Amino acid sequence: MTDEKERAPSAASERAALAGRAGIVAAGTLVSRVLGVARESVMAACFDAALIDLFVVAFTIPNTLRGLFAEGAASAAFVPVYSDLRAKEGAARAKEFHVRAAGVLMIALAVLSVVGVIAAPALVVAFASGYLEDPARFDQTVALTRVLFPYIFFMGMAALSAGALNANRRFAVPALAPALLNVALIAAPFTMIPIALAMGLPAIGALAIGALVGGALQVIAQWPALARAGLWVRPRATLDDPAVRRAIALLGPVAAGLGVYQVNLMLSRSLASWLPAGSQAYLWFGTRLVEIPQGVFAIAFATALLPTLSDLVARGEHDELRRTFTFALRSMLFVALPASVLLIVLAEPLVTAVYMHGRFGWDETVQTARSLLWQAAGVWAIASVRVVVPVFHAHGDTRTPVIASVVNLVVFAGLGIALSRVLDHVGIAIAISAAGALQLVMLLALLRRKMGRLGLSEVATGTLRIVVACAAMGAASWGIARTVRWDDGASVVDMLVLAGAIAAGGIVYLGAAWVMRAPELDAVLGRVLKRFRRGRATAAR
Repeated sequence: MTDEKERAPSAASERAALAGRAGIVAAGTLVSRVLGVARESVMAACFDAALIDLFVVAFTIPNTLRGLFAEGAASAAFVPVYSDLRAKEGAARAKEFHVRAAGVLMIALAVLSVVGVIAAPALVVAFASGYLEDPARFDQTVALTRVLFPYIFFMGMAALSAGALNANRRFAVPALAPALLNVALIAAPFTMIPIALAMGLPAIGALAIGALVGGALQVIAQWPALARAGLWVRPRATLDDPAVRRAIALLGPVAAGLGVYQVNLMLSRSLASWLPAGSQAYLWFGTRLVEIPQGVFAIAFATALLPTLSDLVARGEHDELRRTFTFALRSMLFVALPASVLLIVLAEPLVTAVYMHGRFGWDETVQTARSLLWQAAGVWAIASVRVVVPVFHAHGDTRTPVIASVVNLVVFAGLGIALSRVLDHVGIAIAISAAGALQLVMLLALLRRKMGRLGLSEVATGTLRIVVACAAMGAASWGIARTVRWDDGASVVDMLVLAGAIAAGGIVYLGAAWVMRAPELDAVLGRVLKRFRRGRATAAR
């Protein structure tokens, strides 16, 4: 009985710490996403939509492989092994594993970069087969892809460093480092165009050069934090370490699961390459806005959750694992559902405010807003998938997420091909959201079969409260935003109206949640309120 009483406060404090760590990652990711929107705004103002199409395809190719072999897969395979070694064999053994894993990954990424540069024409065919009908567009995309491909090396090494820091409960620097990529890309159109033209690239090649600079900065920015954590050492490549081989064994299935998502992305780009010029840009710009809540909330929770779940599995605390997962899922839905609703009801005003200037007119705004609306409809589901998948990975089960991802691919392919024929790029956006929702339902069903009762009835009850609060929020935000016209661009007054619509919606949402006594409100805002009260008490003394 005493042990249970002692464990309960510890478990509760661990969940509170999880929310705090997710908050740190969310803050860093928010900075990066806001800079990302600024980056896209600069891009829309400086380049035509048809030219942006070329960069979108060229950037997607190494970015796809980055997520497949580097960032996502490396983190998902590295963190559980690192946490298990540290819990069972000590910090020195975990550090040794990090050194050896870094060496193996460095060699693999270098080889992959060289192969990618050589195979660029074939990769462009795979991602944008429609460009074969326009040799000039095809050749320019190949040239951009070759410049961009070494980006995967920098991203892979940055991801491994971030995984090591996260496993040591150091979240701030890895969360802020991606902002440097956006800083480099914002500066690129103003500084790199002469270099791009001298290299025989189109003007938008400045962004390709900027991406390489930004990738290198992300790696360098994490060196001081690695040194403070005792992890700044020279990598040594070896396959003799059983822990390295175990991580590689995990890497395969994880990469396969992520690979299905990347095939979705490749299919999306390929389908859009057959649509009218600008379709790639409309999907790209809509995705960038959708990625603000997905990055701030989904990536934050997933990043903070995996080390916690891995530690709980290593210690055999399965009941606490269930409670922690349910807490994370309810908290995710509490922030992701209102984000979906706000993006839907404010789609045109948001796109107007961010993109409608320079060469980006009202027609482009409407098409991008349509893309945003339907991608936003799936934000809550795709964000929740990010919470469910780490539970499987923490158990060393990388097969089940692969199965769910394959189902996602089949649904997306069928819907994407059918709907894009009649709805152009909007059909692709609808397919993305529908496939994500089905994937979430399937993962929850499989997780329940694996772990037993998950507390999903509590999640469902909380979700109903959230939906009611979202309805009130959406009505308030929509009503305020419609008091001005958006087809002439966004003036200062219009921007203030948009800010007011967002703020009013947030206040209405939180107020409705408070009236309905939603426990998620305290879970998400509890730490902020406690600090505020503590600050007032200190000031009073």
